[in-house]
Amino acid sequence: MNSTGSKWLLSLFLLLAVVAAADAQLYESYYAAKCPKGPAKVAEVIKSWIVRDRTLAPALLRLHFHDCFVRGCDASVLLNGPTSEKEAAGNKNSLRGFNVIDDVKAKLEALCPGVVSCSDILALAARDAIVAMGGTNWTVPLGRRDGVLSLASEANADLPSPFATFPTLVSNFAKKGLSTSDLVVLSGSHTVGLAQCAVMQPRLYNFSSTVKTDPALDPTFATTLKKLCKQGDVTTKIKMDQTKAVDTWDPNYYSNVLRGRALFTSDDQLKRNSGGLKLVQQMNRSPSPFNKAFGDAMVKMGKIGVLTGTNGQIRKKCFVKN
Repeated sequence: MNSTGSKWLLSLFLLLAVVAAADAQLYESYYAAKCPKGPAKVAEVIKSWIVRDRTLAPALLRLHFHDCFVRGCDASVLLNGPTSEKEAAGNKNSLRGFNVIDDVKAKLEALCPGVVSCSDILALAARDAIVAMGGTNWTVPLGRRDGVLSLASEANADLPSPFATFPTLVSNFAKKGLSTSDLVVLSGSHTVGLAQCAVMQPRLYNFSSTVKTDPALDPTFATTLKKLCKQGDVTTKIKMDQTKAVDTWDPNYYSNVLRGRALFTSDDQLKRNSGGLKLVQQMNRSPSPFNKAFGDAMVKMGKIGVLTGTNGQIRKKCFVKN
């Protein structure tokens, strides 16, 4: 084995060791003694926001995902700063829900000052938001602490791209200790939410030097998308799942992938590998194993690079370190 391969295996081993340590220190009843009403308060506040704006549910789920993929689940995505993760290409003018997290944090500080971390709030908010919109539920192990560093450069390097190929996506996830199955299952969250027309421009109008529109798109679907996202439009937002009048949490995403009706290149890439295709087909079965698999994958993702014990801090305000 060459030195590059040895270094990669060593990095993976160390990552798995960190995850194993996190398993021992994160548990659902972490706040039972110090802030017993804390998790319920998070659910209450999140529900009040989702009732007013259902689009915040997938936004909060995405916020947790983007946090965990950069420096681990340490709430670094929430920190303000001219070079913070908020300024990264995949986050700026795209991530939403920061005001919701600030609201939750303020109410928790009034209830239990200096106890509940912003990183735990993100993990709970992601789950509670999906539940509030009528989606699946899963347990959320708690006990994370907050980081003090946030860099756009790291987010630009670590966040999976909507233009990525299957091998690149598998590599992105593997570096975080996540499997190909986790990749396919977590991608199923694209059954809800919004996408910017800017991301669709290459597939619709500039796919290659010889073909303007990505032939992997269903032709009728491509025509519909072109009506929603005019050439040059980089600001309009459209539903991730165009086959439903109203966003609902379901495994319909996988049907869209198979029929060429998923928005991103990265979505379509899931079926361009025999292993990925098999997983997509499994999720598309009726009854689908999607909800259980998604919950398991979220618990696993929520343990990436967590700070516990005396590491990190419990921020008083989520957008600034203490």
